[in-house]
Amino acid sequence: MTIPADNPYPRTNDRETIYLKNAITDPDIVVGDYTIYNDFVRDPAEFAKNNVLYHYPVNHDRLVIGKFCSIACGAKFLFTSANHTLRSLATYPFPIFFEEWDLEKKNVTEAWDNKGGILVGNDVWIGYEAVILSGVTIGDGAIIGARTVVTGDVPPYTIAGGVPAKPIRRRFDAQTISKLQKLRWWDWPRDAIARQMGAICSGDFDALCAADIPLA
Repeated sequence: MTIPADNPYPRTNDRETIYLKNAITDPDIVVGDYTIYNDFVRDPAEFAKNNVLYHYPVNHDRLVIGKFCSIACGAKFLFTSANHTLRSLATYPFPIFFEEWDLEKKNVTEAWDNKGGILVGNDVWIGYEAVILSGVTIGDGAIIGARTVVTGDVPPYTIAGGVPAKPIRRRFDAQTISKLQKLRWWDWPRDAIARQMGAICSGDFDALCAADIPLA
């Protein structure tokens, strides 16, 4: 059975798991096809409100999440405005309170150090209550452990965990990782992915490589 494209719920009678793309209206949040978010505490459709924090338009930061990602309950994406600038002699964010201190409203972004957007690759698994900080890039196929705090980039197909996050191990050897990144199975047409589902789910890398790869 194929789920209709506009249906955010990929599982019958499950209102805790959604196709995240169908719940996003903010143009600065981009989510790829089939990426799922599960939330057993709050409405998963309110992901942008509850999980993408301090994401203010004044910064022009973007959250980009690739295809076929799995995001667990409570994962947070923490953007630049959560920071207080380290250039100041005070930790207090005076520029935010421009009215109180007769400051220029246009200088409000001086209250924090802008580290940029967040980029999550394809087929990434982000564990329960993990926190991803602004300026971070997570590579394709990476796994982020539960309650990990990601402060720096995570290479493709790397398992990372801890506070702050550190690489634990690579999921595959370097040659396999390189071939997977060239295959980019997540960009194949749906029917091609379906035909190779057995190879993908069983970890049969040789069979996947032997498949007819659709042209980009």
